[in-house]
Amino acid sequence: MTSLTGTTRLIRFILRRDRVRLSVWVLAIALSVLGSVASFAETYPTAADRQTRAEVLDNPAGQLFIGPGYGSDNYTYGAMTANEMLPLAAVAVALMSIFLVVRHTRAEEENERAELVRAAPVGRLAPLTATLTVAVGAQLGLAALLTIGLPASLEGLSTTGSLAFSTALAGVGVVFAGLAAVAAQLTVAARGAIGIASMAVGGAYLVRSVGDMNDTALKWVSPFGWATEMRAYVDERWWPFLLSVALAAGAVAVAVAINRQRDVGFGIIAERPGPPRAARALGSPFGLALRLQRATLSWWGVSFFVLGLLYGGIAQEAASLYEDIDALEDYLVRIGAADPADQYLALTASVSALMAAGYVIQSVLRARSEEAALRAEPMLATPVGRHRWLGSHLMMALGGSIVLLLAFGLGTGIARVISTGDAGELPRLIGAALAYAPALWVFGGLAAALFGLVPREAAAAWGVLAVIAFIGFLGPILQLPDWSYDLSPLEHVPTLPVADFSVAPELVLTAVAAALVGLGLVAFRRRDLQT
Repeated sequence: MTSLTGTTRLIRFILRRDRVRLSVWVLAIALSVLGSVASFAETYPTAADRQTRAEVLDNPAGQLFIGPGYGSDNYTYGAMTANEMLPLAAVAVALMSIFLVVRHTRAEEENERAELVRAAPVGRLAPLTATLTVAVGAQLGLAALLTIGLPASLEGLSTTGSLAFSTALAGVGVVFAGLAAVAAQLTVAARGAIGIASMAVGGAYLVRSVGDMNDTALKWVSPFGWATEMRAYVDERWWPFLLSVALAAGAVAVAVAINRQRDVGFGIIAERPGPPRAARALGSPFGLALRLQRATLSWWGVSFFVLGLLYGGIAQEAASLYEDIDALEDYLVRIGAADPADQYLALTASVSALMAAGYVIQSVLRARSEEAALRAEPMLATPVGRHRWLGSHLMMALGGSIVLLLAFGLGTGIARVISTGDAGELPRLIGAALAYAPALWVFGGLAAALFGLVPREAAAAWGVLAVIAFIGFLGPILQLPDWSYDLSPLEHVPTLPVADFSVAPELVLTAVAAALVGLGLVAFRRRDLQT
């Protein structure tokens, strides 16, 4: 038996197990890109319209999110596709690779299924090799769909440019598949591996953003920078893809070397021994939930504070972004008429609240993870009621959402005070961020209701968030009907600091969240534990 024995069978098993999940990922990314590109001809019918849109790229705020803006002097549909679709699609591809690799490596070891598989005629490297093979195959499948679909979606998109676009995405995907494989060797928990790999995504994107804004060599440190430097649809360059391949190969080599040496179920980063006596706080369900989720909340909080500093620091420059740019009219209509800087701050608050909804769902679904790992049953065998146990995780989710919004508002406010000298900006922007708390509680209530009613399908809450994000980001481009925006709880929050604060929508959202939470608690109390 060799170290790769059983690889083929494991590949088939992974494809069988993830046939729906993987198909949804690939099709969602492909259809989002193709659907957005197909709307360009109607949204920007003339060269003048496209050139007006290109003005976004000449602003530091535009470069922060979009990139260097190659081809902005003659903004064709191809240049628009590469500049405005590639960065966001690259982040989605990176996350797809991370979740796929960690799910079939570290998560399998954490749940003790990997040891059972290894007890059969399966080589040491077979699980890792099979997982990486499927991850690379998913990238190739997505690349093939985009290479064929982009020229068919919009006239004027060349096959060569489409191939460069797809290759750039595949390069990002294989890089983070390799980095996720390394992260899976470091920790003993899947959450830790996902956290490390996700921080790599955030760090790489931030490095790319700073490098593009300042036109420095930093952009060459990031896989996202290599993707944009392929200059799809402008003057295609293929050699940056070799950097992605080299980094991916190096990461895989490191992962393989570590995997050969360590024991199954263990990681390079050793678990710290616990204290001889448990803290008094761990004697309560909430204390335990806080202990389980404090690291996650801390990382989210720090990230939102830094994000607030970045957004607030460039608000003045971003204000000029909205002046005389007709292409942004649809977005601005939804925000409301106001000072351009306030429009920008209202938009960033909404986007940040959408990201914070991800934390809320993740925090609530931690209860599902505890149940699936059979750790909830011994807890509930003690004099701890089901409402108290689930309620502790809900308190972490709902209370944590306030912490994240406060951190973002604080960061944005501090940056604005420094740039404008107006101390009144701090409480104003903190209030604008905190206004989204009831909307985030609705997401938490939805996750709780799904957990109580259909625990095996509780992850559908992520699908709801994905749909709302799709409508929010691409709705104005695709010219979706007004009723589609109303599906999002965030749409019903007063868009501070542009609009005036209104109590009524906040109370309605709070009531909806309370009803969903109550439904989840009642349903969880009446159903059997999933064992």
